[in-house]
Amino acid sequence: MCLAIVAAMLAAPLPALSQSLAPSGQTPDPAPPPAAPLAPAAPAIAPPPPSPAPPPAPAMPAHKPGFLEELGKVLKDSASHLSSSWKGSQKTLEDLNAKTKDATESLTRVQSVITGRTACPVTANGAPDCNVAAAQLCKGKGFKTGKSLDIETAEKCSAKVYLSGRTGAPGECRTENFVTRAICQ
Repeated sequence: MCLAIVAAMLAAPLPALSQSLAPSGQTPDPAPPPAAPLAPAAPAIAPPPPSPAPPPAPAMPAHKPGFLEELGKVLKDSASHLSSSWKGSQKTLEDLNAKTKDATESLTRVQSVITGRTACPVTANGAPDCNVAAAQLCKGKGFKTGKSLDIETAEKCSAKVYLSGRTGAPGECRTENFVTRAICQ
């Protein structure tokens, strides 16, 4: 019996309650809403009205990453960008170092003037090749290469020509060339 009374009370709207729940800024409806018919008194036990179905549970939103996850992503992206950036910078620095090394080697090559006496070999056409003699002179002093600065030319004759006191006839004497100074590197 007690259940029937509670069910009837819940089914009937309360006019005072509905007027007091009107949103602010709106005037309540002056006419009270129509009263719902009361349940007939004939049955002693009235079944309770069907309870409204509970609202469906809100759908779980897609995974929303938290602050730490977002921070981790940012740091990971930054690290990969920094790594690729570092590799490019390292390659640039290596290229710059190689170019600088080449430039300083050419500037710091030690050049010296060397004195000595090396014969210039005669080529097939009869001309002296003093570049070969300058390179030989420099290599003999411990350098890699060199160019001739001074060349000495001399006429070499047989002892008979010198003892007779005359100048040599053509073909009796030959001309020899010597590198006496060279600039070496």
